[in-house]
Amino acid sequence: MQQKLNLYNTLTRKKEEFIPLHPPFVGMYLCGPTVYGEPHLGHARSAVTFDVLYRYLKYIGYKVRFVRNITDVGHLENDADEGEDKIQKLAKLEHLEPMEVVQHYTNVYHQDLDKLNVLRPDIEPRASGHIIEQIQMVQEIIDNGMAYESNGSVYFDVPAYNKNHNYGKLSGRVIEDLMANTRSTEGQGEKRSPLDFALWKKASPTHIMRWPSPWSDGFPGWHLECSAMSRKYLGTTFDIHGGGLDLMFPHHECEIAQSQASNNHTDAAKYWVHNNMITVNGQKMGKSLGNFINLSELFSGNHKMLEEKYSPMTIRFFILQAHYRSTLDFSNEALQAARKGYTKLMNGLNVLKKISYPEDPAVIEPDGKLNEELTKLAEECYRGMNDDLNTARTIASLFNLLKKINGLYLGQIKIEQLTRGTFDTMRETYQELVVNVLGLQEEQIGDMDEMLSLVLNFYKEAKEAKAYDKVDAIRAELKKQGIVIKDMKTGIDWAYEE
Repeated sequence: MQQKLNLYNTLTRKKEEFIPLHPPFVGMYLCGPTVYGEPHLGHARSAVTFDVLYRYLKYIGYKVRFVRNITDVGHLENDADEGEDKIQKLAKLEHLEPMEVVQHYTNVYHQDLDKLNVLRPDIEPRASGHIIEQIQMVQEIIDNGMAYESNGSVYFDVPAYNKNHNYGKLSGRVIEDLMANTRSTEGQGEKRSPLDFALWKKASPTHIMRWPSPWSDGFPGWHLECSAMSRKYLGTTFDIHGGGLDLMFPHHECEIAQSQASNNHTDAAKYWVHNNMITVNGQKMGKSLGNFINLSELFSGNHKMLEEKYSPMTIRFFILQAHYRSTLDFSNEALQAARKGYTKLMNGLNVLKKISYPEDPAVIEPDGKLNEELTKLAEECYRGMNDDLNTARTIASLFNLLKKINGLYLGQIKIEQLTRGTFDTMRETYQELVVNVLGLQEEQIGDMDEMLSLVLNFYKEAKEAKAYDKVDAIRAELKKQGIVIKDMKTGIDWAYEE
């Protein structure tokens, strides 16, 4: 495969060939969840998107260190510098220690992502476990003249930073416009400028989550943890920083500023990759808007917006059927269509198990045109992945390849018309991309092949005995499980209902 991976870099606003800083090694950081509630469909999109990127980078030969953090302190209400810590607020309501809340929802996050077949990161650091690193970074920024202490809190000095840097270059914001929009609040509170943001906050007497520092007993600002932890595990400069589009400003913008101000170097990450949002009737899905659906509710069907329950692999396919930079609008119809698409790909895997290249193929001249067509179809599957991780295009190409696979299975194409190399390329492309890159897997309980073999034997016996009532009953029961029986000239077989 001679194609090169290209990724859209939010920082440069264009697709760029992916060239790691230190090949074959790749460092990738993803902003993980703030663990104060169950993960919802929006969380799943980010997790699945970067899971596929992680899988694909490894598939094409890179050695990847994937870091995804857990935010367990410092994320205040409304993503602001004032207000109550989201985790502490819930802990008070539930009469729990904050770390009980953190552990519970971290476990839930892992369990739900495991169901979606999202691979665990190589390192999963917590903000509360890296207070020393964050205090060190704050001191570096102060020493470099781009932060100041005020009443025990420390704020990043955005105007001072902007004199020699460009605050807003990631999001496209212009500092003069930001100042104009916030001028009415200038001079209020502890900040010198309304654009300044907290690096360290002095804890109020009732604030539970607090640590000693040179400035006060307090806690780190929300933006700081990612700068400190990405540097610790990936170095001052690494390859990819990912996250949802809603984090681009201010979170990622502040990360860039913090890293430059502390290290006196260029951007921490070479490529900034952002997935778009999931919407409901055109409006962003999220906790603050009250229109979110937890993953557990999707799996159980227990939500007013759901007509039925949807399996984890249906959810994963739903996310992958759209390009990660496009919005993805939720609807029951879209999820039902995703289920059909997913089962079609699974049927393809099932068919591939049943066809093999003969050890002694019949003496038939290979069809040059057919072999060329199949090779191009396989290349097109990879072309989608290499074109900015376009899983929607890859899935469409896999469906095209599946038509040929079904043609071989049904005898419409003679396997001897293919060369062994073409057959192996077709098989590897389909299996590797569906299973190991897209991360889709069969959802079943027990040994389905053995169970279905037994049922099909009963079906065959009933049919031979002309016991058509039993034939119809077996068909009907299997259909309830999403399985259809296929009476073929070559025998009796089954497939998932599409």
